[in-house]
Amino acid sequence: MIANKVINALKSVASEERRISNEWFFKTGKGQYGYGDQFIGVRMPDLRKVAKQYHQQISLDGISILLKSPIHEVRLCGLVILVYQYPKGDQRKIYEFYSANFSSINNWDLVDTSAPNIIGNYLLDKADKTEILQNYAHSENLWIRRIGIISTFAFIKNNCFEPTLQISQSLLGDKQDLIHKATGWMLREVYKRDAPLVKQFLKQNYAQLPRTTLRYAIERMDKQERQNCLKGIFDGSN
Repeated sequence: MIANKVINALKSVASEERRISNEWFFKTGKGQYGYGDQFIGVRMPDLRKVAKQYHQQISLDGISILLKSPIHEVRLCGLVILVYQYPKGDQRKIYEFYSANFSSINNWDLVDTSAPNIIGNYLLDKADKTEILQNYAHSENLWIRRIGIISTFAFIKNNCFEPTLQISQSLLGDKQDLIHKATGWMLREVYKRDAPLVKQFLKQNYAQLPRTTLRYAIERMDKQERQNCLKGIFDGSN
């Protein structure tokens, strides 16, 4: 079975040192967001090599086995394989398969590695894309909310910024730091392409913006402008 070959290949490049590092980095301690997740210690370059080796051989049924694994890197490899399959595969089928397996996408790297490439790219030309992402953004599940905002990266890369701003608006009151960071990151990506648009958004929403979101969003500004924005001063206004 190809899924077993993928798992064995990942185990062959795992290390105990990396396992310990990953468990700390992805916050697997009691009460932390990654509590209960299991790692074997695979570096991302090695994981991508395994995914490239097997992505043309494995079926969605095989990927389903990977996504049901309790091992973080096995699930991640399954998602990377999906990303590799998506451009030349049945994109609607892959999108629906991915959406049906949200429960397996339960850490920020799993979201960030896959959501823009599958959810974002699939919805790019769909008229109801913002409605779908808004539904994600209002989910009780932290990771689905992150999928909602991170998926807009695909739109940003195609100079379509309104969905990012709308989802960011919906997430202003979110209590999770991982959402604050994701929202700030996407706003920063928009800023690289349309700085005035983001400045206007920050000015209009300053009172509601989580501090982390604001700090992430303004990283590309010069020092003085960053300091002004942190004080709520935009283009000389107060």
